[in-house]
Amino acid sequence: MEIEDRDFLNTPPKKTVRFGGTVANTLAKLQKGDTSDYELIKHQLSDPDIKDAQIINWLQEFRSCVTQLGKDHEQLIHVVLKLPWLGRSQAVVEEYLAFLSNLVSAQTVYLRACLRMVVTNFAPKRIRVQEGNVAFSDSDDEDENLPRTFDHCHQALQLIARYVPSTSRFLMPILSDKFPFVQKSSRTLECYVHNLLRVSVYIPDLRRDILELIISKMLTLDVSAPRSEIEEVESGAQQDANGAAQDECLFDMEEDKEEEEEDSSRPDGAVMVHPVAERLDTMMSVLLAYIKDICHVNGSLDLEKTKAVYRDLMWVFDKVVLPTHASCHVQYYMFYLCSFRLGLAEAFLDHLWKMLQAPNQPSILRQAAAGYMGSFLARAKFLPVSTVKACLDLLVPWLHLYIDSQDAGSKAFCDVNLHGPFYTACQAVFYTLIFRHNAILEGNMKKGLAYLQGLNLERIVMCQLNPLRVCLPAVTNMFAAITRKYQLVFCYTIIERNNRNLLPVVSCSTGGNSVSTNTNPLDTFFPFDPYLLKSSGKLIEPIYQVWEEPSDCMIDVPKKQVITGSMEEEDDFLHGETPQGDLVVGMTPGSYDSHLHSPRSVGSPPFSFLQRPF
Repeated sequence: MEIEDRDFLNTPPKKTVRFGGTVANTLAKLQKGDTSDYELIKHQLSDPDIKDAQIINWLQEFRSCVTQLGKDHEQLIHVVLKLPWLGRSQAVVEEYLAFLSNLVSAQTVYLRACLRMVVTNFAPKRIRVQEGNVAFSDSDDEDENLPRTFDHCHQALQLIARYVPSTSRFLMPILSDKFPFVQKSSRTLECYVHNLLRVSVYIPDLRRDILELIISKMLTLDVSAPRSEIEEVESGAQQDANGAAQDECLFDMEEDKEEEEEDSSRPDGAVMVHPVAERLDTMMSVLLAYIKDICHVNGSLDLEKTKAVYRDLMWVFDKVVLPTHASCHVQYYMFYLCSFRLGLAEAFLDHLWKMLQAPNQPSILRQAAAGYMGSFLARAKFLPVSTVKACLDLLVPWLHLYIDSQDAGSKAFCDVNLHGPFYTACQAVFYTLIFRHNAILEGNMKKGLAYLQGLNLERIVMCQLNPLRVCLPAVTNMFAAITRKYQLVFCYTIIERNNRNLLPVVSCSTGGNSVSTNTNPLDTFFPFDPYLLKSSGKLIEPIYQVWEEPSDCMIDVPKKQVITGSMEEEDDFLHGETPQGDLVVGMTPGSYDSHLHSPRSVGSPPFSFLQRPF
């Protein structure tokens, strides 16, 4: 929308009550040392009851002498920038936008101040709330004018960027500085993240930095809300709700029905009880909706736009997500993006593969890449068997080459510090086969078995590096059961020998002496373990491969040779929190504690990102 050629600019302003001379005369007096009218203008501009017509009158005067408003008048400009122009009439908004355009064009020294003023309005304003004798401030999340306010803010930012080409260089530090504290309300974080992503649409040079900022903040929330803690809170809340519902129905069935109708009127009905998880869920929903809307035009995937978004998100993944240990949910933005097209998933796997085999990369990053690769291959429902086999055809020969290079050397013994990437790659292969062996075998059992036999898994299992001793026992046991069923390799002799060779340590960390041992020397976590967030999880559920218990594999498992632990009662074959240190011998470790229910699916988000109402 152009600022010029507006009819109201050509008409005389309405008469308003004011004191002192014009702005031009006041500035002339100030140069002579007379500050009375200057202070009077600042006082009148600060009036909380200032009228629309007064604002328009003042702004027109400031526009006429904007070239005189140098750095010496910083205090005056600061007062003008605090004028309540948002939420006012369209005439006020248009005049204010015209003033901003003139100001940043003539006096670039005020660029940062103008940008800060706009960005401050990217989140709901704080209001003062009085409850009894206690007064506190909170964000006005229920402001019905938020959509109009945000539209005007972005209009102002676009005008500034048009008149000052270097705007992006000064804007990014301000966007970072003004980011709300992660403990603010979900609505405040949602509004700010949504507005940041809108900025990336019309200032594309900032998209990568904006995505890094948002995802970094989300990671802060993610790592502060462990999977086990979210499950415990949500499970407890569900039990309390069920108990309360039963009690209430004994007294007032009709009132219950009304409350249920009120609950069902919420937008999606999927609210997390855990406060940190709820904030993260809200931010993930906004990010995933943005990814979908940017990549699709009129409902069809735009390949060029998708590739550009993929490059930016992959850069952020390498920089902040991959080095972050034990994040539960944020990495799913790559999982979701890769589901749009097989080529994206293959590019992601190829990137992880190159990271794994790169000797110049830190060992911890190579191990993380292997963990992501195995978890992605196991959990991505949209991956065809051909892609899974192609990745196994890369991983398994690499393992054999590694064994060739180590078996005859002086370091051919089990040591996580020396061979970390090798062990993590072994676990990735085992984990992938646990989830995908049925897909490989179905259709043509003979051909599938020939393929699995050709991997020569027995050599990997039997080598001097002894990967079964290092991998998680839950993964080892399930892999052993499956390979035994199809007579690919017999692992139980090695598992039994490894169990005998474990050196228990007396520990009193639990309040009494207990015999324990480190059952997770790789410090394993599975990046794509089941997704717990309810609202954003509706986008993940349709593309996610849940664990299906292969009960026929477990019938004939020699119980005396397997570390004990019931698997029939588990939602996943990995049960219990992924051990971070010492655990009592006899427990079957895994990636999370309690039973997990996959999020329900309602399909794609019903809104378009750029037009999403607030």
